[in-house]
This record gives sequence, C-alpha cells and structure tokens, in this order.
Amino acid sequence: MDKMITKRNELLAQKVIKGLESRNMSGYYAKDKEEALELALKLIPEESSVTMGGCMSAREIGLIDVLKKGNYNFIDRDMSKDKRAAMLAAYDADVFLSSANAMTDDGIIINIDGNSNRVSAIAQGPKKVVFIVGMNKVCSDVDAAMKRARNVAAPINAQRFGLSTPCAKTGSCMNCKSPDTICCQFLITRFSRHEGRIHVILVNDNLGF
Repeated sequence: MDKMITKRNELLAQKVIKGLESRNMSGYYAKDKEEALELALKLIPEESSVTMGGCMSAREIGLIDVLKKGNYNFIDRDMSKDKRAAMLAAYDADVFLSSANAMTDDGIIINIDGNSNRVSAIAQGPKKVVFIVGMNKVCSDVDAAMKRARNVAAPINAQRFGLSTPCAKTGSCMNCKSPDTICCQFLITRFSRHEGRIHVILVNDNLGF
C-alpha cells in the first residue's frame, strides 16, 4: 500500500482506537494482513469454540483457514447440515468473528443484517466478539457510515448472494421492502457494558465490502 495512505491510516486508526476505548471496547492496528492474523490469534485461545457471521475479512487475512486446521472448535455454519443449530451455537460460543459494514472514526460500529444472526450475536451472547475491519470502512460520522453500509456493503452483498433486490440491479439503496432484502436489522454498537468483550482489529488494507 502507498506510504502516504499507510501513514494516513496509522494516524486515523489511533483516533478510532481512542474512540473505541472511550466506549469500553478494545482496538488494535495491524500494518498488514499478516499482522492482523497474528493479533486475531492472540485474542482466540486454543480449544476455544469459534464461529462467525459471514465475515469475508476474516477469510481474507487467512484466519478461517488457520482455525479450521488448528486446535479450535470452529463451528462452520456453511458446512453444517443444520444451519439453524449452527447459528444458535454462536450465542454460547467463546468467540464470535465479524466485520463491520462501516464504522466511525470515533469508534461506533455499524452493521446491517438480513437473517439477523450476525447482529444479534454481536449484541449479546458470545463471550468475546472480534471484529476484523479494513481501514476502507472507516467513515467520518454515523450518517456517513450508514450511507456506506446501505449503498456500498448492502448492494455488493446482495449481488454476491444472487438476490433479487433493487440495490442488486442499481448498485445503490432503494429503501426497498423486497422479500430478498438484506437490510432487515440495523445495529449501531456505540458502547459495550461488558469490558473485554468487544475487540476491533483495524487493518491497513481494503478488506470486505
């Protein structure tokens, strides 16, 4: 990544981390995917039960491959015959992996969900939540973060899943009520009442959508 962009990301990440700390959440900065993987594994003890909610960013840094091959109880929803049971197991997992559709530079995390298993697990249940977030997802405020989530992340995910939503066809949010909509639940995580539960790894890279 360009040195000037890296320097900007380092400075911005420090602001985000201070914002997270003020909200009783922990933040970390990784200079690249490899460092992000190292940080994530330090937060996930061996033999932990681990699951996730469709986190592309965790795949992109190689975390999922390591968890599947290592000494971890990785609950793979995609490979499970009973997907509902796999999703419910997330609420009692030691670690839940997620990314953010967007977040603000003062540490507020925005997520939109269709089935709502991801946002509900972020809000309550798993003992620890580890976010993997590319610096491309950091926005100036909640309004900008919400616009990113609705007009960037949601259309791309709708296209990725082959859904028949207006945003999949137009590339931007149409505020639809389509049966296929993935904008069913909006979660704004602005504070954690449980110290040590939410951890955000900011990565000096463009990850996810």
